[in-house]
Amino acid sequence: MFKLSDLFILLAVAVSFAVSGLLWFQGYQNEGLFTAIWVPSILTFGIYFKLSSLAARGEQ
Repeated sequence: MFKLSDLFILLAVAVSFAVSGLLWFQGYQNEGLFTAIWVPSILTFGIYFKLSSLAARGEQ
């Protein structure tokens, strides 16, 4: 079900979310917001690569 690449994507999302929360609560609100917008971007790239690999596997 989950491949190693999927776990790396989820790990990157979790790290980005944790870093953004850490920055926000340490008083660096702008840096926290900037880091927080990485989360949907990373998820979007992960979904794109997952769908690309599924499409390539279906064409063979």
